[in-house]
Amino acid sequence: MDINCPICDRQLQEIDGGGHCDSCNQDFKLEARCPDCHQPLEVLKACGAVDYFCQNGHGLISKKRVEFVPLAQ
Repeated sequence: MDINCPICDRQLQEIDGGGHCDSCNQDFKLEARCPDCHQPLEVLKACGAVDYFCQNGHGLISKKRVEFVPLAQ
């Protein structure tokens, strides 16, 4: 995961479905967004697999293409 803190711009450490900044000592929830329209994606979980779906006409989005945006908790 290469996501930077929105406060200090240092790399976040991955924790339970989110990120933690050691510098700011803050936890962040990660929101999955479409790489094409930048809108939040619907997360589909089934049989241990996680898929991402864009409801704005872009369909299924590969996990490799998903943009994860840190949101303050």
